[in-house]
Amino acid sequence: MCVCQTMEVGKYGKNASRAGERGVLLEPFIHQVGGHSSMMRYDDHTVCKPLISREQRFYESLPPEMKEFTPEYKGVVSVCFEGDSDGYINLVAYPYVESEALEQDDMPERDQPRRKHSRRSLHRSSSVGEHKEERPGLAGDNPESSIQETKSPKVELHIHSDVPFQMLDGNSGLSSEKISYNPWSLRCHKQQLSRMRSESKDRKLYKFLLLENVVHHFRFPCVLDLKMGTRQHGDDASEEKAARQMKKCEQSTSATLGVRVCGMQVYQLDTGHYLCRNKYYGRGLSIEGFRNALYQYLHNGLELRKDLFEPILAKLRSLKAVLERQASYRFYSSSLLIIYDGKDNRAGMFMERRAEMRLKRVDTSLPESLQDDTSTEPSPSALPKVDVRMIDFAHSTFKGFRDDPTVHDGPDMGYVFGLESLINIMEQMREENQ
Repeated sequence: MCVCQTMEVGKYGKNASRAGERGVLLEPFIHQVGGHSSMMRYDDHTVCKPLISREQRFYESLPPEMKEFTPEYKGVVSVCFEGDSDGYINLVAYPYVESEALEQDDMPERDQPRRKHSRRSLHRSSSVGEHKEERPGLAGDNPESSIQETKSPKVELHIHSDVPFQMLDGNSGLSSEKISYNPWSLRCHKQQLSRMRSESKDRKLYKFLLLENVVHHFRFPCVLDLKMGTRQHGDDASEEKAARQMKKCEQSTSATLGVRVCGMQVYQLDTGHYLCRNKYYGRGLSIEGFRNALYQYLHNGLELRKDLFEPILAKLRSLKAVLERQASYRFYSSSLLIIYDGKDNRAGMFMERRAEMRLKRVDTSLPESLQDDTSTEPSPSALPKVDVRMIDFAHSTFKGFRDDPTVHDGPDMGYVFGLESLINIMEQMREENQ
């Protein structure tokens, strides 16, 4: 199935063999909450995604002051689609060699392999409990992709998150199924494998970008993926694609707020699992619905994380100031990730305090003064760690970039408008919940 020698996952673990080289078995990235291209785990600090030439060049030419707000670019690897006699298929990464990797620069975006999270191999016949969500267009714009989805390889999970994920459906009810990966991740990964398998006779190697894993600092990463800006189509989009993207913006908060929810996962202290939302939920939100989604993202199941307002707002204001200085830049279809830890030291103290209060209420031997103690949990001196990162630059441009014929004036005000809306809503929410 591939020019590379095949491997058996159970036998070789993370390593594969290609002309004596050691390969890295790629796995879906557990914490991918949005997007359509499958994001893969390379190692603890690194993820990779199918290379799009424009995005690679954009990372290589980022202004220094923007690098604080983007993942670190770590280079390129060659990725091989491998299979064994038992029917397992895998993606394995090797050092990139210019002469052997097939260029993908001119491939349509929908033909690029895709992204999502959790370390596994894929089996053609075995199946796992996967949350099913039948939504129009779920498998992509290609009508044949829905048929391809039914034939896609099944995923056998070897390593998984210790914290289960639970999907919130369109009616805001909980699915009865708890799984060990974000469900959107596996869906994207299966679609990517199906696409790569269908063209395996013609294409042997792919190029993938290596990028910083921006959630690796967080033990229980709560992630909000926001599609930013009032316009999503690039300058090179066909009339048909531009029309589709404009319609999505008009029918969502992209038009009214300059931002819409593309996915999220939120760790719940009361249940010990992640609640997940996907992009279809975000597309249907009103302005008030967007506010409620943001509130849910900042709620840990027991309380609203008021301590997150200031550090997140500080990051957003700083990013806004940076982007207002980037004349001619446009970040069409780019997303913004907001990340915090769902179980940091403050959360631990909160849980301990609640346990103490429960004991005091039931222990009648305690002095009355302690039984009536209703003081709140102690506040840590340091603010909680948060992160804000821009991702997905396949349609970004600026003056002089790759000789793009369209040159834009001034900063990307659609993106800036989205940041302003986000800042205003968070400031209002902070005031309402003081």
